[in-house]
Amino acid sequence: MNENRCRLYLITPPKIDDLAGFAADLEQALGAGDVACLQLRLKDASDAEILAAAEVLKPICVAHDVALLINDRPDLALKADADGTHVGQEDMSYAEARALLGKDRIVGVTCHDSRHLAVDAGEAGADYVAFGAFFETKTKEVKTAAPVDILNWWSEMTEVPCVAIGGLTVENSESIIAAGADFLATSNGIWGYSEGPAAAVAAFNDLIDRVTETSAKKV
Repeated sequence: MNENRCRLYLITPPKIDDLAGFAADLEQALGAGDVACLQLRLKDASDAEILAAAEVLKPICVAHDVALLINDRPDLALKADADGTHVGQEDMSYAEARALLGKDRIVGVTCHDSRHLAVDAGEAGADYVAFGAFFETKTKEVKTAAPVDILNWWSEMTEVPCVAIGGLTVENSESIIAAGADFLATSNGIWGYSEGPAAAVAAFNDLIDRVTETSAKKV
């Protein structure tokens, strides 16, 4: 696989009513194409519910060589023995998350549309920075609108990976991939896809391959 190829970064729905059913969907989705990681993002869930979900989903991720990240909660990532965490600007700081999780786990940082925040996070040692939102999203309130050219700028300036997030779908992600995103973070674009999650993963990977091939021909 091309090491510079953009990859999928799945985010769970904000609420999972049927954990067994979701686990089955995840199993099929991860078997349908390349996926880099799964972020467990359960809003308004108790610690016990998050840990219970992680316990069920982690073996599926391990079987498919997919990293499991816990959103906002480095402490729960440690308890769940997850691969890492993702922290926002209003959550635990990168430095605190890194101190808690150590150097071997993943810590990613939300940087919205801010080049300054991204540079600070990258220099501090973040494993990736996340820019967004690029489109309207159904899963969270959009606080910032990120321009696509921030991805071009970041990919040309540094080797720290960047994640594009915010309303990404098979239909609208071509420009995001072409601009240099290392990862496409999507929730409803997978779980809300009309033909099902597995078909969504396959369609995203087909799109990534097509854009990657086109870009390579232009070089």
